[in-house]
Amino acid sequence: MTEGTTPAAEAGDTLTRLEQEGEIAADYLEGLLDIADLDGDIDMDVEADRAAVSIISDSTSRDLQKLVGRDGEVLEALQELTRLAVHRETGDRSRLMLDIAGFRARKREELTELGAKAVEEVKETGEPVKLKPMTPFERKVVHDAVAAAGLRSESEGEEPNRRVVVLPA
Repeated sequence: MTEGTTPAAEAGDTLTRLEQEGEIAADYLEGLLDIADLDGDIDMDVEADRAAVSIISDSTSRDLQKLVGRDGEVLEALQELTRLAVHRETGDRSRLMLDIAGFRARKREELTELGAKAVEEVKETGEPVKLKPMTPFERKVVHDAVAAAGLRSESEGEEPNRRVVVLPA
């Protein structure tokens, strides 16, 4: 907390800053959609102290899947480009999360389930469980699921082969 400010004032400043990040990201992504001639609506929110921007479509078209790519590779790249666009405008590093066509939301559910299964295996065997290599987003979701189940986990290895290891209590 800076001198002379209250926690409520700082929380308000943080919310305003994150909303500004979301607006900058939305403008950037709208331009991208126009260039690519793709239909999609932009939804902005603030989740867990970070701006969250989603591109959604009413149509059953698979056009937005082009922006997700295989295993979310294009989505990851677009997220980094969007973060850079926000950084260029604000001068601050952004932790913005981008979701396209619900890909991350579905992935979060799958990874939470994977974390729960690993926790059960560790509880049954008493041995650590090493999961397959994952992106930082994927590891974070698994770490959160493991912590919620009352166990510890850590990441090991170097990118792109960094993985979560679920440890016994």
